Amino acid sequence: MSYEKVEVPEEGEKITLEEGTEDELVVPDEPTIPIIHGDGIGQDVGPAAQKVLETAAQATGHDIHWMRVYAGESARERYDENLPDDTVEALKEFRVSIKGPLTTPVGAGFRSLNVALRKRLDLYANVRPTYHLDGVPSPVKDPGQMDMVTFRENTEDVYAGIEWEAGTDEVQKAKEFVENEMGEDDTIHDGPVGIGVKPITEFGTKRLVRKAIDYALEHDRDSVTLVHKGNIMKYTEGAFRDWGYEVAEEEYGDEVISEDTLWEERDGEAPEDAVVVNDRIADNMLQQVLTRTDEYDVIATMNLNGDYLSDACGAQIGGLGIAPGSNFGDGRFLAEPVHGSAPKYAGQDKVNPTAMILSGRIMLERLGWTEAADLVRDAVEETIDSGKVTYDLERQIEGGEKLATSEFADAVCENIESMS
Repeated sequence: MSYEKVEVPEEGEKITLEEGTEDELVVPDEPTIPIIHGDGIGQDVGPAAQKVLETAAQATGHDIHWMRVYAGESARERYDENLPDDTVEALKEFRVSIKGPLTTPVGAGFRSLNVALRKRLDLYANVRPTYHLDGVPSPVKDPGQMDMVTFRENTEDVYAGIEWEAGTDEVQKAKEFVENEMGEDDTIHDGPVGIGVKPITEFGTKRLVRKAIDYALEHDRDSVTLVHKGNIMKYTEGAFRDWGYEVAEEEYGDEVISEDTLWEERDGEAPEDAVVVNDRIADNMLQQVLTRTDEYDVIATMNLNGDYLSDACGAQIGGLGIAPGSNFGDGRFLAEPVHGSAPKYAGQDKVNPTAMILSGRIMLERLGWTEAADLVRDAVEETIDSGKVTYDLERQIEGGEKLATSEFADAVCENIESMS
């Protein structure tokens, strides 16, 4: 298709789907990859990540042809809207893409552009690997114990955005329905009230849990933990737990075993190479990731729980400036760092681009370029461990060498070239 205000690189080829499949990508050696630099510090970390990813691709016999597309502030300048059709259609057509941070105002104004992109592309699994890199300062004694991957459902829960503002006719109708039709007449306090709806569906739950279990099987992970608050929210989060176990017990045979079955029938002895599925209450899980970090592997949870949990895990490995993220759908993928846009640092060439670089590493894995992905991780770790870091880490490391954003990317590229 043609685009209004963006150009498609002539040299690149389009990623396609394997015929007869919904999620098997056919990746050429030189694909076209759309990229959104993002708001604020996106103008710094976006180009830095591009350079590193391109270097790793070229070092392993591939190449990337970048297609610059726009959302947020840059889109408002070009299109006078936050999320133009050009951008959405490019991310759909070329299937694999990467973006920097986008600003989400609190309160009035447009809803989150990140959430809008996930919904319009049906990127239903927000996947956040959390692992420690040697040399990164951490607030915990042994950050190397952290090696978890969180699968956070992207399309439901309170992030579905079904809510009504206090003082509106709509919220009054919702309140009257809850009180008069559903019999909850002593629950909502008098006075102004905002009301939201928390949908959790069998469909949304099961496809998310499948994605988590498939990942665990493909990457030789030992367990998948369903995290929920089902002891209180029995018909939403409790249902998530039950539907998650149904997937495990009905669809995977001996490859997957529930924790209850493991102890009731096998005295704790799991079949060889089987993935164990268990569950934990959400508030307890926030404690467990600190006190029993190495006991957890792959996490599957709902949207809000996943937001809290993945950020808490990110703190243990050095903060959100390090933590990568990504979004998976059937046949589509969008990498994105976890951190925000930090507009006060925009254009200063000083912030840490590691989170966006490592988000790009997940993108390389999705392309099937595992050698390039490994090079990126190893080169980033070598750069940081040698003390060559951006200002945020330099002030925490004795004898560290402070680098600009672009200089850090150059140092990582030099390590990629020396390792390849």
